[in-house]
Amino acid sequence: MSLAYLREAVASGDHQRLIRYVRLHLGDGNEEVGRREVDKAWVEALKALLELPPTNRQFIQDALEQQTPETLAHLFFYLHLYLVRRGGEWIHDGEL
Repeated sequence: MSLAYLREAVASGDHQRLIRYVRLHLGDGNEEVGRREVDKAWVEALKALLELPPTNRQFIQDALEQQTPETLAHLFFYLHLYLVRRGGEWIHDGEL
């Protein structure tokens, strides 16, 4: 899928095409594997918070207030890959 294809999806509001791209990308061409990769990140995030550990919420607030949406999006992808790696099975090289 080309950048033009993704931009067209954004312009038309076709979120399903964008989601499919993410699933295909994270699943190395297999959409179902990509869905499982996304789910792994959510599970790992929830597991880390189940015991209500202390967290640096100020750091989070500062990042949200001080960083650009583009930087936060990049951070989101790094965090996603970090959480997927914590889930065990890792099918990617980890490079963005």
